[in-house]
Order: sequence, then structure tokens, then C-alpha cells
Amino acid sequence: MADEDDLSEKQKKEIAKWFLLNSPAGEIKYVAKDLRSVLNDDNAYNMAASEAFPLYNKSHLMCLQLPDRSGDVLISSFSELDENEYLDPRTAQVATVDHVKQVCTEVRPAADEELSSPYIEEYRNGSWRSIWNIEFKDEIQRLEIRGRLQVGAHYFEEGNVQLDAKHECEDSTIFQSPEDCAFSVANIIRHHETEYLTSLEAAYSNLPDTTFKDLRRKLPVTRTLFPWHNTLQFSLTRDITKELGIGK
Repeated sequence: MADEDDLSEKQKKEIAKWFLLNSPAGEIKYVAKDLRSVLNDDNAYNMAASEAFPLYNKSHLMCLQLPDRSGDVLISSFSELDENEYLDPRTAQVATVDHVKQVCTEVRPAADEELSSPYIEEYRNGSWRSIWNIEFKDEIQRLEIRGRLQVGAHYFEEGNVQLDAKHECEDSTIFQSPEDCAFSVANIIRHHETEYLTSLEAAYSNLPDTTFKDLRRKLPVTRTLFPWHNTLQFSLTRDITKELGIGK
């Protein structure tokens, strides 16, 4: 592996950016703090942070409190008006965001052209972390609904496990009044999200007996199968050495 001094500033920035973008949900600030100390190059770190934090905040659908405490603004590609400006349609305001600090620094009233039409606003419902697109099919009097769910989890207990799962689904409902449409769409979303989360829970219950073992190398360099049935009786220094026949 190349020595740190052999890396160019651009290479350091790209490496730092990768670590920041792959931080577990809600933990990018902790990763950034450690990364800055290890990198020991403020210029490379600042360039990486300025590129990574906006992407991370949008991909994780961060919610940041507005400066006047009138509510929260959702940081996403759908509400992005400019590089650091995001629309909050509930309060008809535009928030200026400091992505690295993850705070809203200013707020201003939204211009008419930045807001959705009053017709569309009548159909707005709920607040979901997944992304659902609703297409109005006036000619056939139906609403086409497409969802993209992304679930991230970071789990500690005698180990370090991360989950990054994605799922897409489609559905539809008949064109109704705004209130009835909101009720139907909410039920469709609830059905698909509950079904998907149930499948994740089932997968989690099988992790200790299946997935974790599959992550391990089938045979170590000694060509001897690891004795999973007896792992609780091992000590790292004595018993594993004896069982695998190494270190002699």
C-alpha cells in the first residue's frame, strides 16, 4: 500500500469523500471528525466535505429545523431549488442550508414560480422517508403510484453490521376528491411499506444462522472448516490456534 505522503491531494480528497458518502445513517459527522484527524490535510478534507455532505444529506432525506422554528425542511433533490436552497411547501418558505454543519442558516418567502400550482397543493398528503411519485392520468381518471424504498441501519453488538436495502414497487388508484385520494394513496403506501419491512424482519431473523456464515471464507488458509458449532468455547489465543492447527 502506498505511503500517505505518496498520495496526491486529489487522491486524498476522493478517498475521504468515499468514506463520508458511505457513512452509516445519521453518523457522517462522527466519521468526518475521525477522518479529519487521520487525513491531517485540511484542504483535502474541506474539498471532500463540500462535495460529500450535500450528496449524503439529499440521499438520506435529512430534515433540518428552519431558523424561525416554524417547522422542518426536507433536504432532497425534489425540494432543491439551488445548490444550497430548499423549498418547504408546507410553510411556503425557502431555506438556505449549510450542508457540512447540517443546519438552516436563513429562510425567505418562496416566490410564486417556486411553488406548486394550487390545484396540485390540494392533493398533497403525509411525510414519508421513502420516495413516492404520483402521476395524474386525467385521461383515464387514475393515479399511477411508484415507490422507491431505501432502508439503512447500523447495528453494534459484538460486531459492526450495516444494512443498505432498496426496493421498488408500483400501484394505482382511481381519480377521486383530494381527501379520498389522500386516503387511498396513504393506504397503498402503508401496505407496500409494511409488506417490505415485514420481509426485512424475516430476513433479519435468519442472519445469525445463514447470512453471517456466508460472509466468512469457506476455508481458511489451513483448508480446515471453521467449527461453528463450538465457537463459544474458543479463546482467541489458545483454542483457535489448537483447533486450526496453526502457530506451531
